[in-house]
Amino acid sequence: MLKKFAALALAFTIGASSLPVHAEPTDWPQWRGPHRDGQAAPQELAQEWPESGPTLKWQSGKLGRGYSSFSIVDGKLFSMGADDKNSFAVCLDSQSGKVLWKTNISRTGVIGDYNTGWGGGPRSTPTVDGDQVFVLSDIGTVAALAKDTGDLIWSTSLVEDFGGKIPKWGFSESVLVDGDRIMVTPGGDSFIVGLDRQSGEPVWQSKDYDARAQYVSIIKGSVNDVSFYATASSDGIVGFACDSGEKLFENPTTGNPTAVIPTPILSGNLLYHTSAYGAGNSLLKLTGKNDSIDEEQVYHLGGKSMTNHHGGVVLVDKTIYGFTKANGGNWMAQDLETGDTLWEEKIRGNKSGSIAYADGRLYCYNDGDGTLLLLTPDREKFQPVGKLTLPKQTSIPRDRGAIWAHPVIANQTLFIRDQDLVFAYDIKR
Repeated sequence: MLKKFAALALAFTIGASSLPVHAEPTDWPQWRGPHRDGQAAPQELAQEWPESGPTLKWQSGKLGRGYSSFSIVDGKLFSMGADDKNSFAVCLDSQSGKVLWKTNISRTGVIGDYNTGWGGGPRSTPTVDGDQVFVLSDIGTVAALAKDTGDLIWSTSLVEDFGGKIPKWGFSESVLVDGDRIMVTPGGDSFIVGLDRQSGEPVWQSKDYDARAQYVSIIKGSVNDVSFYATASSDGIVGFACDSGEKLFENPTTGNPTAVIPTPILSGNLLYHTSAYGAGNSLLKLTGKNDSIDEEQVYHLGGKSMTNHHGGVVLVDKTIYGFTKANGGNWMAQDLETGDTLWEEKIRGNKSGSIAYADGRLYCYNDGDGTLLLLTPDREKFQPVGKLTLPKQTSIPRDRGAIWAHPVIANQTLFIRDQDLVFAYDIKR
């Protein structure tokens, strides 16, 4: 049953896509940026850093436990966290780190809900659109909040209301806003559902597909005027018609039985996806006609190629950049069209890394040693032009986890997280 609560019941104030969402020109309003591709909006940023790294503007320890990244809109930074009792959404002033509001969304996930041995807390990044913020907790509560106050508008459960099952490591996707719809993945025979953004009531459902939810965030694309939602499950990548919910295409090559996590990347009619646990990477060529899509597999590469765990990849000038689990773990460049490996670079002390791109530079956040490298994208070689090291790391026990929140660049500022800690660096040119 859909749950609606009075706004003040859970909210309190402290101190008083591939599919773009509405925001200021240099904001970062959702998971992986304005277009869900890991790329920041255009802005003038420093092209190299001094040996000491960029200037730290502020830091805060108010985010609680979790791996959620950030959205930044209208000078406000949105994320999620958890304490011993509650999973919450939180809004900070992006210029100072001051907490503006904090709203409890669900109870905290515990052992028995999912495997918390790699760290508990929310994994999803808030999506900000218009005057609303949409969030997903690790145990599957979807909620709509008022952007300026944090007041709760509605909430619903992917488990109780849609028959979903909590994935082995918790619900992790970041919901997609598509006009009046909120797109999210309960899994099962209601694999993807669309919810009315004002009420939370279901208005759309994928058809002819039954699989458990994984950790992938949905993207929206269009090929020859055929619009589709693309995501992936343990059975591989799959696409559904935006109007009818009919399954349009699927490919099993990047599925795996353990965990499918990275967000697909669409470039024209080329759809790239990668995952770890032996899956590798694939490039699909999509051709749309008569309300259908034909899918041609250009390549599938496993073994020593890109096998991205959960840090994501970015596409710059027909080159894929990201961290591969292959060959002991390395930063890597790969030719999009051929799949050829262009270079690899090991940064010892790290098993994975997350990535973003802004103003001609790559931001590569290592998961073990608390460093972030600034790179010039280069098909020929690994080319660092700056480095920062976190002034401190979290005191929250990691268990088997690491530094897994993705970096975000907005308003000439770099925002990075380590559990409860958030650091904001001045990176303007």
